[in-house]
Amino acid sequence: MSAPSPASPSDGLRFAFGTLTVLPVRVTRWDRPAARGGMLCAPLAGLVVGAAAAAAGLLLLLPGAGAPLAAVATVAVPAVLTRGLHLDGLADVADGLGSGKPAGDALRIMKQSDIGPFGVLTLVLVLLAQVAALAQAYGDSWARGALAAVAAAVAARLVLTLAARAGVPPARPEGLGAAVAGVVPRTGAVAIGLAVAGAAAAGGALLGLDGAVRTVLAVLLSAAAAELLLRHCVRRFGGVTGDVFGALAETAATTVLVVAALG
Repeated sequence: MSAPSPASPSDGLRFAFGTLTVLPVRVTRWDRPAARGGMLCAPLAGLVVGAAAAAAGLLLLLPGAGAPLAAVATVAVPAVLTRGLHLDGLADVADGLGSGKPAGDALRIMKQSDIGPFGVLTLVLVLLAQVAALAQAYGDSWARGALAAVAAAVAARLVLTLAARAGVPPARPEGLGAAVAGVVPRTGAVAIGLAVAGAAAAGGALLGLDGAVRTVLAVLLSAAAAELLLRHCVRRFGGVTGDVFGALAETAATTVLVVAALG
C-alpha cells in the first residue's frame, strides 16, 4: 500500500477548523498527513475562537453591562464554538483520574455519558476561575480583558499541537486521540510554540512592556501546566485520548486567564 500523499495547507486548515470548532468547514481528509497539518494549524483556530470570545465581551461592555457579565459571555463563546467538547473532556479526565482505578477501568469511566462528582467539581471550579479572572481583567481595562481572551484561546490550541508531538502514544486504537497522537514532528511543535510566544509578545506589547511580559509568561506557564497534566495522563492511562486533549486545552486557557488577572 502506497503512503498517503502530503497534505496541502488547505487540508490542514480544514482539519483544524473542522475538528476543533463548530464552524461549517468540511474535513476532506482524515489521514495522518492531514492530521499533522491540522494540529500544526490548531493555534489559528484558537485565534478565531478567541477573537469571537473577545468580541462578545466587548459588545456587552460597550453599553455598560459590566465586567462580570462580559466575562461570562467571553467564557461562553469558546464553549459554544467547540460544542463544549473541551469542557466535557476536562470533566471526563477528572473522573478518570479521580477514580484511582487502573488504566483500563479509568478509560471506561471516561467513556461513560454521565459526569461523576470529580468531573462536576472540576467543571464548576474551572469555570468560576475563568469568569473571575476575566472579570478582573475587564475591570482593569477592556483591552486587557480582550487580550486575555484571545491569548487563552490560542494557548489552549497550542498545547494540543504540543501534545500531538511524536513520542506521545494514544491510549486507545480509535478516536480523535489516536488520529492525532504523534503526528507532529518535535521540531514542528517547537517552531509553532516559538511562533505563538512571539505573537503573544507582540500582542501584549500593545499594552506596554508589562503587557508583553505578562502575556508571554501566561503562555509559557499554560504550556508548562498542560505538559504536567499530559505526562500524568500518559502515566495513568497509557497515552492520550480526545478527552485528554480537551482537558489540556481547558487547563491552558485557565492558566492564561489567571495569570492575566494578576498584578
